[in-house]
Amino acid sequence: MQRNEEHLTPFYEYAIDRAEVGIHAIDAQGKTVIYNKKMKQIEGLELADLADRSLLELFKFGQENSTLLRVLQKGEPILNVKQTYWNQKGQEITTINDTYPIFENDNLIGAIELSRDVTKLERAVHQPLKKHEGPATLAGMTAESPSMKRVIDTAKKAAIARLPVLLIGESGTGKEFVAEAIHEESSGPGQFYTLYCHSADKELIRELETELSSLEEGTVFAERIDLLPAGLQPELLSVLEKHRSDSIYFIASVGGDPVDLIASESLMKDLYYFFSSITIQIEPLRERKEDICSFAESYFEKHRLQYGSAFSGLSEEVKDLFRNYDWPGNLKELELLLDEISSVSTSEELVTADILPKHFLQRIRAEGERKPEDFIILSKQELVPLDMYLQEAEMYYLQKALELHNGNVTKAAEALGMSRQNLQYRLRKIRKNGTRHDV
Repeated sequence: MQRNEEHLTPFYEYAIDRAEVGIHAIDAQGKTVIYNKKMKQIEGLELADLADRSLLELFKFGQENSTLLRVLQKGEPILNVKQTYWNQKGQEITTINDTYPIFENDNLIGAIELSRDVTKLERAVHQPLKKHEGPATLAGMTAESPSMKRVIDTAKKAAIARLPVLLIGESGTGKEFVAEAIHEESSGPGQFYTLYCHSADKELIRELETELSSLEEGTVFAERIDLLPAGLQPELLSVLEKHRSDSIYFIASVGGDPVDLIASESLMKDLYYFFSSITIQIEPLRERKEDICSFAESYFEKHRLQYGSAFSGLSEEVKDLFRNYDWPGNLKELELLLDEISSVSTSEELVTADILPKHFLQRIRAEGERKPEDFIILSKQELVPLDMYLQEAEMYYLQKALELHNGNVTKAAEALGMSRQNLQYRLRKIRKNGTRHDV
């Protein structure tokens, strides 16, 4: 039996308001027409707050970064885009968005965005690795791989010299753990103070000023200075230079190649110079898989001492699974997985495959079955225009080149036989045009 649209409207409204994804729709003039309960939870706004106000006024991002406005301008979908921004209440939120144009009789009448809230997950990845007992030390760090042995060797030299240190590495690689270990290794350790640079709040700099004014000796660790808004980086540098002394040790971290961060204006050059007397590159876990099993064994040893659990290590099958997985969340992802495994009550001493969480096994299975063409053609029934196919193929190839060189644009460009500027231009052009999915 057919039902008219008017009869179905209450059902649509009920489903929209109880959906577990945020839904935000705007008309052709940019006015909000749908703003569901989940989106209110994510952004802390009410539909009344959006009346007669632009997205740019409400949220602190530029027009080129608003996926809703970009879709409204181009009439093409933009899928699987991660956005981190501050809402009107000054809260930092991170979402992954799928945004679609809405057409009626071939006329563009608006755009709709479906948002998955990943703020808590994003913060979990940025959290430091947990310490089950005592302070972090260089002696207590897992270092089977040559790259981690170099990290420890350089960290020891930095601790003796007490020169400013810049730690370079992806999220979850354990930069804060290394920073605290250097602090413990240095003479006259005093207090270890961490400044989390994940906020646009100016109060952050004032709190640091207050802390430094009362800190007689110790270490200041500025975590992810590349995430600090450009307007606050000069203020941070001014406070640091004002309190520079032999009794205070300065360490900072960034999430990528400093040259690229400076070129993209994510990092102030003078702030980089302040910390870069010694630089320490911490490789992602996929580049040092020798450390995986040792880290797991060390984790279980500490867990046994603290909680009396039975696990002591990994079965050979699980070791193979772990070695064949790419660990996009690095050591933090491995630690979270071991937390979940340790919560399982069992008398077994070895972690076997049947104990692993289903979601992890599914990720491994999906990764093993993935082929390059999967990133380009989504199904056998769907074909895309040739220019879009070539664009996605190029993006996939360029991204893989960057991954092979740990995000270093200069090295990737050399491997591809092009200039650094040309590679950056191609990446910007492709990202500006948008791809069907994130590669």
